Amino acid sequence: MAIISTAGLARTFRTRGGSVDAVRGIDLTVRPGEILGFLGPNGAGKTTTLRMLTTLLPPTGGAATVAGHDLVRDPAGVRRRIGYVAQSGGVDPTVPVREELVTQGRLYRLTAAAAATRAGELAEELGLTELLDRRCAALSGGQRRRLDIAMALTHRPEVLFLDEPTTGLDPASRADLWELVRRIRDEQGTTVFLTTHYLDEADALADRLVVVDRGVVAAEGTPADLRSRYGGSPEAGLQETFLAITGRSAAPRDTTPIAV
Repeated sequence: MAIISTAGLARTFRTRGGSVDAVRGIDLTVRPGEILGFLGPNGAGKTTTLRMLTTLLPPTGGAATVAGHDLVRDPAGVRRRIGYVAQSGGVDPTVPVREELVTQGRLYRLTAAAAATRAGELAEELGLTELLDRRCAALSGGQRRRLDIAMALTHRPEVLFLDEPTTGLDPASRADLWELVRRIRDEQGTTVFLTTHYLDEADALADRLVVVDRGVVAAEGTPADLRSRYGGSPEAGLQETFLAITGRSAAPRDTTPIAV
């Protein structure tokens, strides 16, 4: 049984000079309770695929279901069952942590009392209890990312999408976030769909890796499987394995008006 399934998922952007096939046909299956690492070089189609799976961008071809709901025919059903943490986050720096969490609960139509209770639960689960009365602007990078994840978990989603969640964090904060992601999966059974440019992060967290290149899936398997098939041995470095699959660097992408 798959909690995410895509067949020929595609997206073409129209431009003044013609068109750009950002995603040319992604075939993908994600199992319930899996941590999936979604990798690829700059321009491979990762961001566009993630934006389609989270209903932020409609596909121009193919089909997909997420948590049992059709991506095109029932995007609202998809949104009710997923949590999404964007690269830039989404907290209001001017309000306290408690208010941000309660507001998120109210947006999911919880009563005021239920939203306050859920805010307390999330704060305890994610190590934010002592920060509830602190303004979001005063949080460290790692604390802010924990708050981003707490907000995404307000409605107890079946799937959590994390888009490069540790970019800009120091090593200690990255390690703390890795442990948090593992705990969310292990204790709550949440499926985690992770995009990252850090290969050590993918190696540490992911049960399985999917490498996309030029808008299609180039390789998939466990880190050990990919090392054996493309790196030459189970002990090969993931960096060398990635380069063997794509022939390109995994360095962090540049900032462009439209990331494809």
